[in-house]
Amino acid sequence: MAQVEPQTDGFLMGWEEGEVEKLLYTAAAIATVTVAIVIYTVFGIIGWIYKEPIIKYTIATPKRPEDATILENPSIKAPGSTEIQCYAPATGEFLGFVNPSTAEGIDRAIEKTQAAQDKWVRTTFSQRRQVLRCIQAFVMENQEEICRIACLDSGKTMVDATLGEILVTVEKLRWTILHGEKALQPSRRPTNLLMAYKKNTVQYDPLGIVAALVSWNYPVHNLIGPMISAIFSGNGIIVKASENTAWSAGYFTLIVKGALHVCGHDANLVQTVITWPETANHLTCHPSISHVTFIGSRPVAKLVAAAAAKTLTPIVPELGGKDAAVILDTAEKDLPRIIEILLRGTFQASGQNCIGIERIIACPKVYDKLVLALEPRIRALRVGSILDDNDVDMGAMISGASFDRLESLIQGAVRDGARLLVGGKRYQHPVHRSGHYFQPTFLVDVTKDMAIANEECFGPICVLMRAKNPEDSCDIANAPNFGLGASVFGEYDWPMKAMIRNLRTGMVAVNDFAAYYAVQLPFGGVGGSGYGRFAAEEGLRGLCNVKAVCEDRFGWAGVKTAIPPRIRYPIADTKMGFEFVRAVTEIGYGMGVKGRVQGLKRMWKSS
Repeated sequence: MAQVEPQTDGFLMGWEEGEVEKLLYTAAAIATVTVAIVIYTVFGIIGWIYKEPIIKYTIATPKRPEDATILENPSIKAPGSTEIQCYAPATGEFLGFVNPSTAEGIDRAIEKTQAAQDKWVRTTFSQRRQVLRCIQAFVMENQEEICRIACLDSGKTMVDATLGEILVTVEKLRWTILHGEKALQPSRRPTNLLMAYKKNTVQYDPLGIVAALVSWNYPVHNLIGPMISAIFSGNGIIVKASENTAWSAGYFTLIVKGALHVCGHDANLVQTVITWPETANHLTCHPSISHVTFIGSRPVAKLVAAAAAKTLTPIVPELGGKDAAVILDTAEKDLPRIIEILLRGTFQASGQNCIGIERIIACPKVYDKLVLALEPRIRALRVGSILDDNDVDMGAMISGASFDRLESLIQGAVRDGARLLVGGKRYQHPVHRSGHYFQPTFLVDVTKDMAIANEECFGPICVLMRAKNPEDSCDIANAPNFGLGASVFGEYDWPMKAMIRNLRTGMVAVNDFAAYYAVQLPFGGVGGSGYGRFAAEEGLRGLCNVKAVCEDRFGWAGVKTAIPPRIRYPIADTKMGFEFVRAVTEIGYGMGVKGRVQGLKRMWKSS
């Protein structure tokens, strides 16, 4: 039988088997990429057209006195003066005096903010985004200068300032610019059978004037962060900055004021006041303040809450923590990476970090390896000022007020069986003898009944604790009356999942340290670490009056609530009225079809 050769079209002559398919796949891929590029370009152009323009501005930086004076015993309280004495905690260098605000000064600041907020509340989200974009542009272009001023006033290093001041501030700005409007848009809520003719909405209205009392450990971020949330949600804000960083507070406030001004808004929308503690209560109990955010210690928080209670002003207190980093046995192969994170989490900002790692809890396979690896690294840490020619790893502490307490905690732990491998006491800097320095400290074999395992140190102290297993490590982590954040390292298996579920904290970072704040998740704790949240949607909405609105869905057609004749006042027959209401309830909420049919029957009888 003769074999018939297959016929081919002319344009396919000479093609090998499979080449046609390859050609078609290639063409499809090129077309897909081309379409994606076109779509991306179109959306980019639309975004560019509607993006709020960035207006650049400049701010005069604070100047140090020409004749640098080193204070012998530096303190914010100067003998014979009511002014706040500002100095560099790393060197003791005098920076200047700041007049503290009086009660009358706080009243004037609130009046100015109120007048500005009356206009600001009518701005659009686009106008608010423009202000935030201008702030972000200024911070990015001036980050070195901002960091140097923060370091001079707080004693931290440039690396710590860039991570803890710049990065988190611009992330908060970025998140709010991109997602803030969505978080504050009115949200639709479901209805039910009986109220099917209604439509339900929750809207978020500005509270008016809010306040924030912030700590000194992050003088840029702690001051500007509350301002970002307040102004984007339509509020004005008064920030009570710490006396310990009063010198830089005015400059950092001008960053926000400058953006408001160049965008055509009243810069009085944001105000910063510096007061002595005895005057701060005038702000927290002021009848014009609608909300208070407090970042600080537990004893002071109780005073703030008591003052705010006089006017029933809600507060969100963030009170620090005793954050644990739990290292499970399954993390053994990952220890080189984890050790770097532990060092950064413990010694950043000289340990003056509310979400710093205060305890490392290690399971048996990794405990001894951590001891061997951490000791030489901590011993090698260089302590000093950014003003030195030599590089430094860790800066100064804000003051020497906590040194006696820290030394006592360490000595007490050693008496109870802990081993002190590195440091343990205040450090006398060979050059900056008036600076406030504490030795990087490594304390091992700490147990959960020791005071140092239960009190927040807020200093450069690495505490290592031994755990028998994951369950024991979770019990140790939950022992103190704190519950801000935690870290867990290991394989993502069922013990890890159980650990995440059972840690009594407001935040957990998995195989990382404090990552939740770098992505703007809601920030806050439980127990002795406070309550409420700032940052993310929860933070923005917390600065609003959450208003529930229930409307007629078909009001235009006359479909509205009407009181049935059986229950109109005066009720003619209360027994039949009861039966009628009972029938309505059964129709709406009866269990299954049978229950609802029973309601229909009852209504028929009672009609």
